[in-house]
Amino acid sequence: MPFSSDSLLRALPALLLIALAHLGAAQDAEGAACADEPLSFGFYPYFAPVSYSADEDPESAGFQEHRGYEADLATALEALEGAGLSFQRRAIPLWEDIWLQAASAQFDIVGGGITILDSRRSDADGEEQVTFTAGHIHFRQSLLARAADQDKLDSYDKLTSDIRVGALPGTTGEARLLEITGYVDEDGNLLAGARIDTPAGTLIADGGEGYRITAGLASEKLSERIQLHPPLDSLPQVVYLGSEIGERELIEALQRGELDALARGEINSRAVARATDDDLVVSALDDAVEVGGFALDADAADLVECLDEKINWLTDNRNIGVAEWLDDPLVFMKRAETWNKRAQENET
Repeated sequence: MPFSSDSLLRALPALLLIALAHLGAAQDAEGAACADEPLSFGFYPYFAPVSYSADEDPESAGFQEHRGYEADLATALEALEGAGLSFQRRAIPLWEDIWLQAASAQFDIVGGGITILDSRRSDADGEEQVTFTAGHIHFRQSLLARAADQDKLDSYDKLTSDIRVGALPGTTGEARLLEITGYVDEDGNLLAGARIDTPAGTLIADGGEGYRITAGLASEKLSERIQLHPPLDSLPQVVYLGSEIGERELIEALQRGELDALARGEINSRAVARATDDDLVVSALDDAVEVGGFALDADAADLVECLDEKINWLTDNRNIGVAEWLDDPLVFMKRAETWNKRAQENET
């Protein structure tokens, strides 16, 4: 029996929804696969609980086993039906300019708690080399200190020249420490008179761009910096460790009393505090919030767009982060199962 005009009008909303559903399913099926072969995935192995190795020994088989928040997110990406994602993971033990590894022939994707910054998109010559996925994690920087010094170091303002702060070079922890304390100007140039110990000897900053440290890149002469000595009593000493065994080297130096505080991300600092039964504590927090993501070659725009769709689904458009993952480490796999169920329903 043919529809009357009234019946057709009443049916239009439902018909429209069905049409849109089929259109969406067709678009998903057409654009779902991100890659047609496994992607090389480089990860930082010393950034628990965000990204770390099952075994910190680089000579062990466990060193190449990816663990943590980003590891579980990547595994859930692999589990998405039709996404075509498979990662060949390899640990990158040295942090310096880790995001630029994505622009080399070594890796298709690089992760490890990398803050998304415009300054990290270009190399030292200003050529754009790197792009980032949508942010999937939020950071704040912090000071990690011994519990006995919590009140003494409860503000960045209390970091004077008799305080030794440890930092991993090339991180936002280092950059924000220098910015907050006023060690650098708005362009990242060290204050004139700051002394920098390097393997080649001691350098004296002149306030110009030849002595620049940012979260993206540092001046070539400062690439192997060992320690900063402040030109003012209101600034701390900055000690660089971690070139061989990552941040564990800094943590151990703090525990031995060789350092007074560490400038590092809050998520990881709180994990360390829990692991030490609060012998170490987060004594101060940065007000600024950073967003982290995965780094890829600047020419990988199509892959980034495809990954973003999947990452946004798994994180519920950034509503699922580290706190939710800590409460339920299977949260991303559960989201992947829902994705797969919907994909199967669309097929039928």
